[in-house]
Amino acid sequence: MRKKALFAAALLVTSLLGVATRASAADSLISQGRTATASSTESAAFPASNAVDGNLGTRWSSAFSDPQWLQVDLGASATISSVVLNWEAAYARSFSVKASANGSSWTTLYSTTSGAGGKQTLAVSGTGRYVRLETTARATQWGVSLTEFQVYGSGGGTTTPTIPPGAVRVAEFLADCPFSHRLQDDPIIFPNLPGASHMHSFFGSTVTNAATTTQDLINANSNCNPSIDKSSYWIPTLYNGNTPVEPTTGIFYYLGEGVRDDLIAQTQPFPLGLRIVAGNAKATGPNDNTISRWSCLHAGEVGSSHDFVTCPAGTMLESYLDFPHCWDGVNLDSPDHKSHMAYPVNNACPASHPVVVPKLRQVMRYPVNGNPANFRLASGPGYTMHGDFFNAWPVDELARRVNDCIRVIVKCGTDGRP
Repeated sequence: MRKKALFAAALLVTSLLGVATRASAADSLISQGRTATASSTESAAFPASNAVDGNLGTRWSSAFSDPQWLQVDLGASATISSVVLNWEAAYARSFSVKASANGSSWTTLYSTTSGAGGKQTLAVSGTGRYVRLETTARATQWGVSLTEFQVYGSGGGTTTPTIPPGAVRVAEFLADCPFSHRLQDDPIIFPNLPGASHMHSFFGSTVTNAATTTQDLINANSNCNPSIDKSSYWIPTLYNGNTPVEPTTGIFYYLGEGVRDDLIAQTQPFPLGLRIVAGNAKATGPNDNTISRWSCLHAGEVGSSHDFVTCPAGTMLESYLDFPHCWDGVNLDSPDHKSHMAYPVNNACPASHPVVVPKLRQVMRYPVNGNPANFRLASGPGYTMHGDFFNAWPVDELARRVNDCIRVIVKCGTDGRP
C-alpha cells in the first residue's frame, strides 16, 4: 500500500510540475541576462548576476542574516505571469515576490511562510519593470541562495543598446539648469518649515519651497535643459560681501564612475522621489568631512581646495561636488538624510548599500574672481559647500538614459543621446 501511495504521489507531483511548466512556457523568459542587484552577497564569487545567467552551475548567495532581497530589472514594464525559484540548499521559509514600476513602490504578487526549497514555480499576475524576491526567514544557518531567479511574461525592454560608431566611451549624460530662485527653505532638511534654513539658491524646478513633494515637482515647470528633468537642485547662496552671486548656470552631470566597469553595467536609475544630500554644511574646517572643492575656470595652475581660492582676472570661481552613488535599495530618505546613501569603497558599493545609481556631479561657475576675502556662503566658509537633490525625472526617461549612456559607457548630451 505504501508503494502504491508513493507512486500515486509521484504521479501527482509530476502532473503538477507539468502544469506549472506549461503555464510558464505560455509566456517568454524575460529576466535572463537582465541587470540584477541584491541586498548582500556572501562573497564576490556569488553575485546577484549569477541568478539570471541561465546557468544552474552558478548561484547568488546572500550574507548569513535576515532579511535579504534579490531584484531584477526587466528593462521596461512587463506583464508577469510566473516566477521560478531554483533554490540551492540554503533556501527561505518565509518570502514574498513583488513587482514595481519604479523600483520604490512595490506590489506583492506572492507570499508564503512555509517555503520548502527546491524548484518552486509560482503562478502570479501583475505588471512592473522590477521584480523582487524578499526573504524574511532563512531555513538554514547559512544565507539564502538561488541558482536561478526566472521571471516569465511578456514585455520588458532591450537592455544592451547598439553603441554608435565614434561614440566617446565615457559614461555620462547631463542636465544644464540655470538659477531659478532663492528662499530660506529646505524641503529635505526642514520640510514644511518655511524660513527655517539659511538662504538657498534653487535650480531646475521653478516651484521648490519648504513644502515641496514629489508630486509637486512632477506637476511643475523646470528651467533645465532638458526640460523633461523635473528634479530640484539647491545649494547655499554665495555672497560677495552682502551681495548674492549666482552661478552662470548649474551643470549636473550623471556619471558612471567610481566603481568597476562590471558594476557600472548594473547601474540602476534613481527611484522617483529619492533625496540625496552631499557635503557638510556644518564643517568647522577644510578637512572636516567635506568633499566639495573650489578651483578656477581656465586657470588650472591655481589648483583646487576645500576652501575658496584666488582666481586670476578673466577667470571664474568654480565649485565641484560629487554626490554618493550607492543606495541601500530601500529608503528614499533617512533621518539624518545621508545614511541611506554611501560612497563606493575599493571600486565597489558596500554590502550595506548594494545598489549602484548614477554619480551626480554638481558644477557651479560663478562670475567672480580675485581675492576671496569677502566671499562667503549662506552656510559659512567655502568648505561648508553642500548640495541637495530631489529626484523627479520621469521614470522611463531616466531609465533610458541610464541604459543608453551609463551602463554601456557612452558620453551623451542633454538629450540623453551620444
